[in-house]
Amino acid sequence: MLIGEFCNREVVVVDREKTILEAAKMMRSEHVGALVVTDSRNGRLMPVGILTDRDIVVELLAEEIELDKVSVGDAMSYELLSVKEQDGLQETIEKIRDRGVRRLPVVDDAGALIGIVTVDDLMELIAEQMVDLVGLVSKELGRERSRRQ
Repeated sequence: MLIGEFCNREVVVVDREKTILEAAKMMRSEHVGALVVTDSRNGRLMPVGILTDRDIVVELLAEEIELDKVSVGDAMSYELLSVKEQDGLQETIEKIRDRGVRRLPVVDDAGALIGIVTVDDLMELIAEQMVDLVGLVSKELGRERSRRQ
């Protein structure tokens, strides 16, 4: 399965010039724990960073920094890891595990944002696949029992 087939295409994005307070309010209203920070190039959104709820709490609130005085660009994570839409599920899981991140922007060949994939999304997909496998085993057992009667 290609990650582009599975990723969430509704990504909440923010401009790096917004304040952290504005970003936090956006997270609350959109019910998300991260915002992808983007720049516009040739009419396409290019991911340049990510801002998480943890970044806000651990790096800013805990230091008692005024959230309306700091921009998203000042606080975002710049070492942005992303995956391409044609990357496989296993490859994506390995990237998440190796870098210890919970969310990855998904980009096209030109690097433009097309979606996002999260650890929660991946766990849900794997759980669904496990349920399908359990169903297969149950079905096979049922067939065996009906043949032997």
